[in-house]
Amino acid sequence: MTRPPAIELAPGVFRIPTIGKAAVNSFAFVDGDGSVTLVDCGVAKAPARIVAGLAAIGKHPADVTRIVLTHVHSDHAGGAAEMAQRTGAPVLTHAADAEFAEAGRLPKADSSFLSGRIFNRVNRGKFAKFAVASPLADGDLLDVGGGLRVLHTPGHSPGHVSLLHEPTKLLITGDAIFNFLGLRWPMRFICSDFLMTQATAQVLGEVDYDLVAFTHGEEIREQAREKVRGFLSRPA
Repeated sequence: MTRPPAIELAPGVFRIPTIGKAAVNSFAFVDGDGSVTLVDCGVAKAPARIVAGLAAIGKHPADVTRIVLTHVHSDHAGGAAEMAQRTGAPVLTHAADAEFAEAGRLPKADSSFLSGRIFNRVNRGKFAKFAVASPLADGDLLDVGGGLRVLHTPGHSPGHVSLLHEPTKLLITGDAIFNFLGLRWPMRFICSDFLMTQATAQVLGEVDYDLVAFTHGEEIREQAREKVRGFLSRPA
C-alpha cells in the first residue's frame, strides 16, 4: 500500500511522514489565510518528502511562513536549514535548544547511563546549522490556526517542547512519548536527562485534548488523553 504523503488529523492540520509510514513525522498547520506553519523538519533528506506532503494538500514551500521545532535533534532539525532556505521562513525553537541549532550539533546525552556515555563518545551528532529567529518559552501561545500552545517538556533535550493546538484539541508530544507498538519512552541514550523526560511528560496528562499525535509513531484518535494518562501512571 502506498504511503500517503500527508494525513489529515483535524481541519487544517496534517501529519507528513518523512521516514516510513510514521517512523518520523513532521506536521503542517494551514491557517485561514492559506499560510502554513511547519512543525519539525526531519533528517537531512526529509525536505523532499515535506515538499511532497505540502503539495498533496495544495501548498508550496512559499506558503510556509513559520517553522517550529519540537527540539534540536538531527531527526527533527536535520532538514531545518534547507527548509528555511526553501521557504524563507523563520525557525523557532525553545531558548534552551537555540545554542545547539546555531552550532549544528546535538546536546549531550544522559551520562548517568552507560549507553549515554558511549553515545557521547561515538556520536558526532552534526547537522546543518541554522539561525533561531525567535526563542520559545513555556506557555507561549503562537498565532497558529487559532492558538498553538508551547509546553516545555525538557529532558529529551534541554529545550524540548510539546505543542497543544487548542482549537482542534490536538496534542503533539514531540519525543516526550513515542508510539511504536504502544506508548513508550524514548531511548535513554538519546535523552539529555532521561528522568527529567519522565517527570516533565506528566504535564501531558494534565492538559485537555481529544487527539494525540507523535513525532515517532501514528496518532491516537480514540480515548487519546485517557491512554496517555494510563501510560504516564505506570511505574517507571
